[in-house]
Amino acid sequence: MSSFTVNVGGRLLDLSSPLVMGILNATPDSFYAPSRVQTEQAVAARADEIVAQGGTIIDVGAFSTRPGAAMVTEEEEMTRMRMALGVVRRRQPDAVVSIDTFRPDVARMAVEEFGAVIVNDVSEGGRADIADRPQRPVEGDVPAMFAMVARLKVPYILTSVQPDMRSMLMAFAGEVNLLRNLGVGDIILDPGFGFGKTLESNYQILAQLDRLQMLGLPVLVGVSRKSMLTRLLQRPAEEVLPATSALHAVALSKGATILRAHDVREAVEVCRVMAMLGENDVI
Repeated sequence: MSSFTVNVGGRLLDLSSPLVMGILNATPDSFYAPSRVQTEQAVAARADEIVAQGGTIIDVGAFSTRPGAAMVTEEEEMTRMRMALGVVRRRQPDAVVSIDTFRPDVARMAVEEFGAVIVNDVSEGGRADIADRPQRPVEGDVPAMFAMVARLKVPYILTSVQPDMRSMLMAFAGEVNLLRNLGVGDIILDPGFGFGKTLESNYQILAQLDRLQMLGLPVLVGVSRKSMLTRLLQRPAEEVLPATSALHAVALSKGATILRAHDVREAVEVCRVMAMLGENDVI
């Protein structure tokens, strides 16, 4: 595995060994019902659980991007996010907190008011029309989120909606170059499983995941309980944990450095097992 570090709030986060990002959804409608937390007590319990089970990053989201999810205004997303982030900061003040949003002003609020240290953006190159309007470019052709992350000086998770690895590599190369020119120092690539892809193309991209290493950046994989598993196996999200763990192992074998997961303990255990295999892989 390549050795990477990212600067999170003035300290270096070591990615030389894979880490787990635990999902905290401050939403009423995220696709996996057990992940939804809507009260201060539920948020506190989930934050404690992520850390106790070995998660390194708490990823807080307040807008469900599942197909058919209810539209949420920026104001409502802000309200949900402020509640959740306030609780997370009180309960786990030393945790690495990422903010799952595609809205630049929500990212700014989370970083400036609550000290979130990573922006996890699921939009296409910082400009997809996910909600009620597209993100308007600023300064010519610079996506609004790119400009915001450059201003905030925090690591940025760049997501792809491209349907195949060749298109993904080409798009990532251009987007990374633009981010670098804006002064964004720490970039993490997310191939975007479930975004803009068919069932088959999700698996094709996972099989070719090691090709992303040519870009020289850490890779985050988010396959936890997603439709690429439920549709293939014809099982509800509640019943695909074993299959999720299988895909986590494949992703790690192909160079993933961060696993974004609902089931933190199980993902951490997959990381430990795969690390032991790597240490004993002597040719």
